[in-house]
Amino acid sequence: MASVEHHILDRPSFDKPVKVLIVTAPYYKAIADNMLQGAVAELEAAGASHEVVEVPGALEVPTAIGIAERMSDFDGYVALGCVVRGETTHYETVCNDSSRALSLLGLQGLCIGNGILTVETMKQAEVRADPADQNKGGGAAAAALHLIALSRKWGATTKGVGFLPSSDPIQIA
Repeated sequence: MASVEHHILDRPSFDKPVKVLIVTAPYYKAIADNMLQGAVAELEAAGASHEVVEVPGALEVPTAIGIAERMSDFDGYVALGCVVRGETTHYETVCNDSSRALSLLGLQGLCIGNGILTVETMKQAEVRADPADQNKGGGAAAAALHLIALSRKWGATTKGVGFLPSSDPIQIA
């Protein structure tokens, strides 16, 4: 395949601390470990703190993020996992449902970097997970950081809502 040039956004900067939860499904442990390494390096380079939790598989990643959003105080989330095509339609179910659930959480306002790989072969997964190659774990962390930066930018809007108070004194008759 010919080399394709990709544009990568500059790393965002933050004036207040950033706390990110990394949810990883280590079903393919070596792949998950490489993705985690890339994600942690990206978060640390941005000065973000992080916690890591493990869940059994890709389908559980969105559920863990939903629980954390309701019960904790994270600014954003990184979803990591890998689904390799097998002999049954289970691949499509896991890929589609995990992706759809993460998208729905994102549309509710959560800042999520989706690093769940969906590949045909383990070789594809190895290349994508390798921090020295495609570094999809680092890319997912970068996506979460960019969404956190956007939410802070728009969340800090100082536009007034409602009525402006009158400068005239209140007259009671």
